[in-house]
Amino acid sequence: MTYQSQSVAKPYFIAAIGLFVGQILFGVILGLQYVMGDFLFPEIPFNVARMVHTNLLIVWLLFGFMGAAYYLIPEESETELFSPMLALLMFWIFLVAGALTILGYLLVPYATLAELTMNDLLPTMGREFLEQPTITKVGIVIVALSFLFNIGMTMLKGRKTAVSLVLFIGLVGLAVFFLFSFYNPENLVRDKYYWWFVVHLWVEGVWELIMGAILAFVLIKTTGVDREVIEKWLYVIIAMSLITGLIGTGHHFYWIGTPEYWQWWGSIFSAMEPIPFFMMTIFAFNMVNRRRRNHPNQAAVLWALGTAVMAFLGAGVWGFLHTLSPVNYYTHGTQITAAHGHMAFYGAYVMIVLTMISYAMPMLNGRKEANSNKSQVTEMWAFWLMTISMVFITLFLTGAGVLQTWMQRYTDTPMSFMEVQDKVEIFYWLREGAGIFFLIGLLVYVASFFVGKDEAEATARE
Repeated sequence: MTYQSQSVAKPYFIAAIGLFVGQILFGVILGLQYVMGDFLFPEIPFNVARMVHTNLLIVWLLFGFMGAAYYLIPEESETELFSPMLALLMFWIFLVAGALTILGYLLVPYATLAELTMNDLLPTMGREFLEQPTITKVGIVIVALSFLFNIGMTMLKGRKTAVSLVLFIGLVGLAVFFLFSFYNPENLVRDKYYWWFVVHLWVEGVWELIMGAILAFVLIKTTGVDREVIEKWLYVIIAMSLITGLIGTGHHFYWIGTPEYWQWWGSIFSAMEPIPFFMMTIFAFNMVNRRRRNHPNQAAVLWALGTAVMAFLGAGVWGFLHTLSPVNYYTHGTQITAAHGHMAFYGAYVMIVLTMISYAMPMLNGRKEANSNKSQVTEMWAFWLMTISMVFITLFLTGAGVLQTWMQRYTDTPMSFMEVQDKVEIFYWLREGAGIFFLIGLLVYVASFFVGKDEAEATARE
């Protein structure tokens, strides 16, 4: 570590990985419930398991983003973090609030949880991804504002760089767009319209700025390429991301009761959304090919390259497959949507957080620039196990979605929903198998932090 206060990133990264394991465990449970409807029922109903699965995803990624910022900003600003104490206090508040919320989902009926948390005073619960009790949402806002204050004050007193500026803009956007989760109009069309202001403008808008900034930081550190070159790429990529991502929100407005012009706006700008992801892929490989040094942490370089490729495939290619309104008319809400969602989240955001953890954790653990060779080999095995498993999860869900679209919607003699689900059951079994391999890969990733530990510590002492 260059600055002592960067150490506050470590508990954020540890919490992120722990919650990631929990998310995948519930994903495996959900996969089994698709084919064995009474599995763990009534202890963990499907709707509860799904809430836990998606909420853990959001929470652990937020922990990862905050940990990345607390590591990255002091180094970019060339100064200590404004208040390490505030960062640690917010960590515990966020962790306890998140844990209590998940326990609330699992132990209390959702309607009772709404009553206990006084949702009637400011109704915000009940919407997908935003199921958190109102009091939890208030806590998230407090944590986010404290986090932005801490990061912003650190940047003000230190050096300003394009990387830290882009990251800060993305994080501010994350906090601002989350405020729409408090707006819950009675009109269903308006509700869905503004709901997408949180969900889409996060994952296809400001989160892309966060991803781009973290990727640029890691590539600067691991390749030795001039900062000016990487920053020029970063500006172009985030400009394209914002232009296409903001207006591309329209692809969610096709069939919810909004004006017809959204079919044009959504289709045109959504068709352009793969462009920044393709540019990111070219950028990452170009920088690695032009590297001036062979960084000892090859696992981090692998994660960085994997992020670019998988983000392009998941968010770009699979997003484009069903984003045009004439296609989306038939595919909307099918397993094709689930296929895109799984690979896009993994490629764009899971992998960039793991990239940062892979780069930073050796130094946070008091080692030099990298873990031991044995640890890195184990981590690379984890990379390939998780990535290949996610590719197969996506392919199996795509197969199920294509058949679902054909048999249920496109044909002249459409089958009922449950008939179609029986027909595509084999894809759900295959998806479950791939999910188990993904969990194994994640456990191998966790193990990589402990493999070759003595060897790495001996090297650090030298």
